[in-house]
Amino acid sequence: MSSPINITVVTDKAKVAAANAKDRPFPLEWTRNIGIAAHIDAGKTTTTERILFYSGAVHKMGEVHEGTTVTDWMEQERERGITITAAAISCAWNASFGPWKGIKQRINIIDTPGHVDFTAEVERSMRVLDGAVAVFCAVAGVQPQSETVWRQANKYGVPRVAFVNKMDRTGANFFRAVDEMREKLKANAHPLYIPIGQEENFNGLIDLVQNVAYIFDETKDPLGMNPVTAPIPAEYAAQAKEYREKLIEAVSDFDDVIANKYLEGQEITTDEFILAVRKATVSMKFTGVIPGSAFKKKGVQRLLDCVVNYLPNPIDVPPMKGQDSSGNVVEAIVDDKAKLAGLAFKLWTDPFVGKLVFYRVYTGVVKRGMSLYNPRTRRSERVSRLVLMRAMDREEIELAYAGDICALVGVKDVITGDTLCDEDFDIRLEPPSFPEPVIAMSIEPNSKGDQEKLGVALQRLVAEDPTLRVKTDQDTGQTILAGMGELHLEIIVDRMKREFKVEATVGKPQIAYRETVTASADGVGKFIRQSGGKGQYGHVVVKIEPNEKGKGIEVINEIVGGVIPKEFIKPATDGILEGANNGVVAGYPVVDAKIRIIDGSFHEVDSSELAFKMAGIFAFKEAMKVAKPILLEPIMGVEVTTPEDYQGDLMGDINRRRGQIQGMENKNGACIISAHVPLEMLFGYVTDIRSLSKGRASASITPSHFAQVPNNLLAKIVETSSKAPART
Repeated sequence: MSSPINITVVTDKAKVAAANAKDRPFPLEWTRNIGIAAHIDAGKTTTTERILFYSGAVHKMGEVHEGTTVTDWMEQERERGITITAAAISCAWNASFGPWKGIKQRINIIDTPGHVDFTAEVERSMRVLDGAVAVFCAVAGVQPQSETVWRQANKYGVPRVAFVNKMDRTGANFFRAVDEMREKLKANAHPLYIPIGQEENFNGLIDLVQNVAYIFDETKDPLGMNPVTAPIPAEYAAQAKEYREKLIEAVSDFDDVIANKYLEGQEITTDEFILAVRKATVSMKFTGVIPGSAFKKKGVQRLLDCVVNYLPNPIDVPPMKGQDSSGNVVEAIVDDKAKLAGLAFKLWTDPFVGKLVFYRVYTGVVKRGMSLYNPRTRRSERVSRLVLMRAMDREEIELAYAGDICALVGVKDVITGDTLCDEDFDIRLEPPSFPEPVIAMSIEPNSKGDQEKLGVALQRLVAEDPTLRVKTDQDTGQTILAGMGELHLEIIVDRMKREFKVEATVGKPQIAYRETVTASADGVGKFIRQSGGKGQYGHVVVKIEPNEKGKGIEVINEIVGGVIPKEFIKPATDGILEGANNGVVAGYPVVDAKIRIIDGSFHEVDSSELAFKMAGIFAFKEAMKVAKPILLEPIMGVEVTTPEDYQGDLMGDINRRRGQIQGMENKNGACIISAHVPLEMLFGYVTDIRSLSKGRASASITPSHFAQVPNNLLAKIVETSSKAPART
């Protein structure tokens, strides 16, 4: 058996050995930090439960439909059968073949939600993972949220393998799912295993790397613990040879040994093949695909083998980058003996221990009782306890090493995305980014006694969830709650009632519109007050122009010659940003605009920070009024799956909702309609299409983009927003 270090993509073995502390229980090269991510209902949580069972982390398989899963521990998750919050859990696995055979590997798993309303959980998990398992449904193939999580993995550079689940279902087609990964995700996807049979006849896998078959027998081995290893069945020999050669050709681009042996017709050893697939996977330019059925307990052990053999350990991936206090790039190189740096990627309020801060250690060692420095607050905080999470259960530990994911207790002034490090390590790691809320509603406590509890509940929930926003409307005094969708806000209100005992009344959901400009314009802002004694004087001239989509608001200082002193530039900038919180069309936040501070003047005695802040607000408002401002509404991507009998009715319904059909395709006798529809027209949509199709159609809704509100609707929206604003 080869040494496990031989297989690592890192070639400097001395460097690998030096990075490990002597007392760490699992060497870095034996550690995997992975996430399970997919579209809703693809089978992520069931797959995670099977992984925990086969690895010995649990002794009884949990089932989503029974509400007995380990990772879906919240009451709302078990009632609805969906994942709401990402759960972290650890297990260990001995690979059945390859260089790590017989060596127990530590696998830290994060099971992420599939519903688009909880996409922030996927976003922050991807930010701290080294690898991922993307789960696809063998019947539905690549679905809208599959594309979203794939983009998130690409954004954070997370290598992945794909698990095509539900191979036992009617309509399952493994090779079509692989083709869809290539077409829709532009993935260089190749089977590592091919199925023996499909639908009710799915009873085995052919391993293209080892050239062997695994046969499942539900009668003799109902738990799938010991699949029989056998020669490849004769009827599959030609297909296995074809796909093995395609796999060798694909990984030859990443490994010269394989390429030379393939060209010369030499035999390729299993270990060489594994190394080539591993190199290809870690490069982000190759995705290996495994078929299986988590519910039927088939193929999950082979998936675990692939996690160990092909997904990277913390040393394989590039060092995490950050910035020092001067803005220079700094790397957090994985090493137990180095200075400590890690990222707080999730906050959770535990009823027993208080605030838990989920923490990924990138370099160094964190110890119970030590102080961690937060560059954002410029303060140090003490870690009173250190725990490993097992979903809702906790295991007390003394140390967490580089590459580990743990939870900190005792640190208070921390938000999602904060760097926590040694005080003499000048680094601030890049935090995850989160989408803007698209829907808002008012919330009012039912009694005075609930008022204080509501404030506490909202404070904690906003700290936990970066996509949840709360503000008080200045015109009405209402508390406005904004989030990613109806389900998101519904879960938040339910949590307030159950966890914080807050009884509240919620208003009808409102759309989170945005405003922007379509032309360039200048604006002058003057704030002059003279009432005896010292007065106030601020004068700012700005130029506003459209910015690139998604760039947000940019303020650029172009003052020369000191016409505005440096100490007044920041207040003027703050005023501009404050002005952008409420646009001039209907009072909604302004996006994608570039504002240049080009001129102004000051008074040696009367000028102040307040005066220049007010001048900045006035200048922004004046410029925006003449920059042809428009109102934007959120547009959602809608994918409807329906029997062909109801295709016409559902397309007509989409058109009535101001939707635009983007395309149609037929799959397994069902019609899949893709469309863009304004969010305003989608309240209650899933219920409506069930009525139109007698319960046989389903829909998936994901955020797509913002688009200009049609002129014929503009006056109505402006009038409504002036009466009952929900601006966030």
